[in-house]
Amino acid sequence: MVSFVFVTCFVLGLVSSTTAFPAYGSLAGLSQDELDRIIPTLQAREPASLPPPMKFNGTKLVNNAQHPWKPLKPGDIRGPCPGLNTLASHGYLPRNGIASPSQIIGAVQEGYNMDPSFATFVTYLGHISNGNQVTDLLSIGGKSHGTGPDPSSPAPVSGLSTHSTFEGDASLTRGDAFFGDNHSFNGTLFNEFIDFSNKFGGGKYNLTVAGELRYHRIQQSIATNPNFSFVAPRYNTAYTESVFLINFFVDGRHYDGQLDLEVARGFFQDMRMPHDFHRAPKPIGGDGFELVEAARPIQPGRNVRGVNSYTPDPTSPKLTEFCKVYENFVNKTVLTFYPKPTGALRKALKINLGRLYDALNKVNGPGCTQLFPYGNYPESAYRTSPNFAAALEAQGHRDTAIPMIQELPITGSNTI
Repeated sequence: MVSFVFVTCFVLGLVSSTTAFPAYGSLAGLSQDELDRIIPTLQAREPASLPPPMKFNGTKLVNNAQHPWKPLKPGDIRGPCPGLNTLASHGYLPRNGIASPSQIIGAVQEGYNMDPSFATFVTYLGHISNGNQVTDLLSIGGKSHGTGPDPSSPAPVSGLSTHSTFEGDASLTRGDAFFGDNHSFNGTLFNEFIDFSNKFGGGKYNLTVAGELRYHRIQQSIATNPNFSFVAPRYNTAYTESVFLINFFVDGRHYDGQLDLEVARGFFQDMRMPHDFHRAPKPIGGDGFELVEAARPIQPGRNVRGVNSYTPDPTSPKLTEFCKVYENFVNKTVLTFYPKPTGALRKALKINLGRLYDALNKVNGPGCTQLFPYGNYPESAYRTSPNFAAALEAQGHRDTAIPMIQELPITGSNTI
């Protein structure tokens, strides 16, 4: 099999010596003939089989000897999701922060007891938006060489920190992208998290606090961020992330919906599970998000003329309009990023969109119309494989990171 390093050198060599090659190895600007020649050589991987539901799906110790917390090494990537950051720091995900969707789906089940269908749905929303469809790899943070050379533009392939896709404004503990850093832990915002928990939750973070704090952060962004946007998919993920902390960071032995603030700090700031932490007692997803929205409802919208100009957007799907969220995602996001995919890229998109729809049907119930922007693909291609565990172990799941592309020096002449 052609090595990643060889492929990187090969791709760089195809570019004119007078043309600057993008720092992350994008194939943007190449002709369709060149793309058709190159993409099959990029160690294209068919998307790995999905993990089956766990045989034991009750609570159990997950901060254990097999998954010790380790500090970041130079080059390790972390992003806006404290849950994924923590799983990487404990080795449930590759510690370098580059993973396949199947690894992420398996890790959130093992580490937090996330419902498998819900895990598949949210993972493929993130991967199709921000991951490399050809190599089947996703950065849980910013753009990285580790996911391989990019398919053709305009697909950003820029990781989960990409603004207005998975990540968005009015985060509970991260600043808005407008202010320059949308992924690092923000101590000022976490202090607000503590203040609201003390005021509305008796010193714990719960659904009551979630409703008040979510509304406060929206109003804060309206008043300070001239580019504030709160439409789908961010509108939906904002309310879901508000309950993730309760559903996944509360110890499964004392599962009372009350998150201890020091435990929260450990996940957010240190990316670390507390000592003796046990996962949720049953598979769970975004349960409670509709209660958070109902406490302080606000319509999807954005600032249109600078700060304090929030205007509702009637075209944006609302919180529980899952079919519209799906249609909006496929027709706007996916077709914008991948207008005319071919070869391995087109095949991967067919599989991944099939998996997204299949998971949506399980989370929401049947009823949404499936969309086929690139044609249909056999249903069996996006179903769960009973041999997933063995296959994933062979890929180096858990502590062993997927090998990264060697970060080659980029020079003006692009000669190596």
